Amino acid sequence: MLPSINTFEQRFGSLRYFLAPMAGITDTVFRTLMREMGAQVVISELISSEGLVRGGKKTRELLAFSSLERPVGIQLFGSQISKLADAARIVEQEGADFVDLNLGCPVRKVVCDGGGAAWLRNPPQLGQLLCSMKKAIRIPLSIKVRTGWDEQSKNVHEVAHIAAESGVSWVAIHGRTRAQGYSGLSDWELIRSVAHASRVPIIGNGDIIRAREAQQKLADGYAHAIMIGRGALKNPWIFQELLGHAIESKNFLTLIDRHFALAIERKDRTRAFLSLKKFLGWYAAGCPHCSTFRSRIFQTHNVDELKEISFDYFQSISLGEKHDDGNPFLMGGHG
Repeated sequence: MLPSINTFEQRFGSLRYFLAPMAGITDTVFRTLMREMGAQVVISELISSEGLVRGGKKTRELLAFSSLERPVGIQLFGSQISKLADAARIVEQEGADFVDLNLGCPVRKVVCDGGGAAWLRNPPQLGQLLCSMKKAIRIPLSIKVRTGWDEQSKNVHEVAHIAAESGVSWVAIHGRTRAQGYSGLSDWELIRSVAHASRVPIIGNGDIIRAREAQQKLADGYAHAIMIGRGALKNPWIFQELLGHAIESKNFLTLIDRHFALAIERKDRTRAFLSLKKFLGWYAAGCPHCSTFRSRIFQTHNVDELKEISFDYFQSISLGEKHDDGNPFLMGGHG
């Protein structure tokens, strides 16, 4: 059996299914949509602590969230302890439910500056960082990590221990090293090992694209909770399936209509247009003639034309024809 956990239930109730933070994806629009679709906790895309402290307009826009998203966390990244602590204070002042620290981003421009997964190479300084951030806020602090920098330096056990000692509320583990990027498979055996040894809840992440996979991981004691990222783009109904909600039919038209409405409300028609094209391409993955559809939507000129083409396409196919080969996709990102 896994160690007992109280953090989730004391603050938020029985929460087991998280939407993973994904750069360029988990904005306020998609987070709201996924909360409505059953995700129990959502987290923002990574936000620069430096930009937030400086008050940059674009960075502040990434901080926006609505009450419909709660519980919602804001994920920060950076390389300076003082700036990360100050940014955490700003997140708390804005009313977020928790602060999440990105310790897993493998992207070169982030790690070369000392942020993301680069922190895994210096555990003592990481402990100083976590203590400083925790002292700066009253809301929970969580972290999202990788298993280590590379195959020769997997230190996620040590990192989880440091997190517990520093007052971190829970640790999300993506089961790959920084060097792996998104290649290979997520190491769930290592995640389970950490979960059974840790004094704080462990959230497992990596390669979960079907509801039954997440349910089995929990049943077999691999983690206290499951975090799903790209799987929610392949199957936006995955959280409803996890919660056992009756799904009479997976109606893409209803989903798309709601996504359009939220995007236009939260952004503007121009920015909504650019954002929606990405999501429509992901929603269509595995559907018949999806490459033709993607080609058409990237030749559209405005949001109304985009919606018309999308409705025509999804009305013309049967969801039963959607082919999921079980392989990961969107093999890039920041977590």
